[in-house]
Amino acid sequence: MLKKKLYFVLTILVTMLLACSKQAPEISITDNWVRATAEGQEVGAAYMTITSTSDTRLVKVESSASDSVEIHSMIMENGVMKMRMLEQLDLKANTPNKLAPGEFHLMLFDLKKPLKAGETVSFALHFKNQAGKESLVTVSSPILAEQP
Repeated sequence: MLKKKLYFVLTILVTMLLACSKQAPEISITDNWVRATAEGQEVGAAYMTITSTSDTRLVKVESSASDSVEIHSMIMENGVMKMRMLEQLDLKANTPNKLAPGEFHLMLFDLKKPLKAGETVSFALHFKNQAGKESLVTVSSPILAEQP
């Protein structure tokens, strides 16, 4: 009888520990690229497709190529296309979330040097899931003269 109770208590404890230690979502980055800039241009744009195994949020992006990176959306308002900065980007589980020209995208401000085709730009993408667990994904994106 004591063994059964002990086994039952241990089973509950292990189950509780597993429930408390939710893993960060697996996040994959594909189709990533950065648009090349002209000499003197201080702003750049980056694009990619982000897929996560669970609902999560992109909450911050950093790059050594610029002083700051912002998440932006494009919306049509009264026949005029407008760009809006977002504090975060909600990502649905198992759904490719496309950041593309004319849609959601990343804006790189105060570029440290021109973005030249053939080079790469590194990004640190910070995510937070619904349980508040944070994760970091780094990616190196090629700089292209035109959209692939």
